[in-house]
Amino acid sequence: MAGVDVDLGNLVKTRIQTRVKSTHGPEVLGKIGGFGGLFAPNFSGIRKPVLVASVDGVGTKLKIAFAMNRHSSVGADLVNHCINDIAVLGARPLFFLDYVGAERLEPPVFDQILGGFAKACRAAGCALIGGETAQMPGMYRTGEYDLAGCIVGVVDRAAMIDGSHIKPGDVVLGLRANGLHTNGYSLARKVLLEKMRLRLDEKVVGLTQSLGGELLRVHKNYQPLLATVPHRLIHGLAHITGGGLVDNLPRVLPKNCDAVIDTRSWRVPPIFGLIQENGRVPSQEMYQVFNMGIGMVAIVSRKDAAKIGERLRGKAIGTIDDGTGCTRLVF
Repeated sequence: MAGVDVDLGNLVKTRIQTRVKSTHGPEVLGKIGGFGGLFAPNFSGIRKPVLVASVDGVGTKLKIAFAMNRHSSVGADLVNHCINDIAVLGARPLFFLDYVGAERLEPPVFDQILGGFAKACRAAGCALIGGETAQMPGMYRTGEYDLAGCIVGVVDRAAMIDGSHIKPGDVVLGLRANGLHTNGYSLARKVLLEKMRLRLDEKVVGLTQSLGGELLRVHKNYQPLLATVPHRLIHGLAHITGGGLVDNLPRVLPKNCDAVIDTRSWRVPPIFGLIQENGRVPSQEMYQVFNMGIGMVAIVSRKDAAKIGERLRGKAIGTIDDGTGCTRLVF
């Protein structure tokens, strides 16, 4: 038959129970598998709660997961990416919902994906309260699927981080990324797999693991670390995703400020050099496609930079100068 396998869908969904419940606290109401997830938030200690929401996907990093038949890491990637997107506003995550679309739901694959969701949610103190699994024959290639996720968090309005306190003289702190995170995979695949004809199970000089293992490194969740610093001491935060340092820093900069980034101030991981050299990619493009080893940026006053840098395990990679709201790279 060419239609949707309803029995298979139901079988897959029955396997969700234990893992999803492991992310639940007393705020989660109702049963798993309902038409909507129920969450009764505890806003004690927050004077003016503001809900913060974001939705995202994993992009073509999924192609690496398909090829290696390793799927738990992309589940964790999705959760952590979404959490970081609201963490830049000072928010902590409350709950997460997922979408998995496939030609056919393969139980072992779905189990790995769900395991990644649940593990990342537990680590973040975030409830996985619902989602959607869709079988759509003819929409996806055999053995492939797509992922999307929605995160909802909360921040006290007085503690929101919106970049309005950024001023010339501030210091830009860079927090280390764990590989490519979830961006730049179309270019990476073109250079590494198509042009260089490398195998994903191949050990490449300069890398500490196989190429596939390097490309499936999990997107880091910075929110727990950022939460250790009083929000009043952080003038701005930028999650360095698609667009790199070039396009993401301007999203938080005032119109009269530029971020001047010294690209010589940190060691760029070897995977990026491999892509740039063999793909003959200009440096400016590299810093606009990839994170280049910096996954999160915090902008703080000069007097607090050393103390906060130590707390966040980051380092100064630039300064804020008079300008027009742009990123200026120094090579």
